[in-house]
Amino acid sequence: MDIATIIMIIGIVFIIISMFLKDKSNKIENDLEDLSINIYQETNALKRRIKTVEEELLVEPNFQIQPQKKLPAKQKDAMESFQQVAAQVKAAQAYGSQTTPSAPQTQGTKPINGILVSQVLALHEQGHSLEDISIRSTLTHAQIQSIIASGGRL
Repeated sequence: MDIATIIMIIGIVFIIISMFLKDKSNKIENDLEDLSINIYQETNALKRRIKTVEEELLVEPNFQIQPQKKLPAKQKDAMESFQQVAAQVKAAQAYGSQTTPSAPQTQGTKPINGILVSQVLALHEQGHSLEDISIRSTLTHAQIQSIIASGGRL
């Protein structure tokens, strides 16, 4: 036998053996495709969850942060002084708005956000005072009274 025929027979044997062996590249391709589909599905699920959480935070009118039960003395003093300063600023703003007749309270200013309107109405229904609603909503007493009087229709 000639060396060329021996090499040819060995080549044919290897081709036949390769047909019976499993192709590992197909398995790797399938695994990669499954992984990419799983990542895509998880990403979409996370996007949907984030969207629902954002909608709940924006839409829920009774969303309030509950104060902590026990505050250290320093934090309690700081909170009280902050509330006093905020009350003084509000009083000064109210006094300034009463002395300037050219600046109407509800007309001519920026429109009040719908979330604030629903918050004011909810706090009023819960029985909170105008001062408490004013502190929580950062609106003036006149704006709060006009919202309550109109029933939220501005």
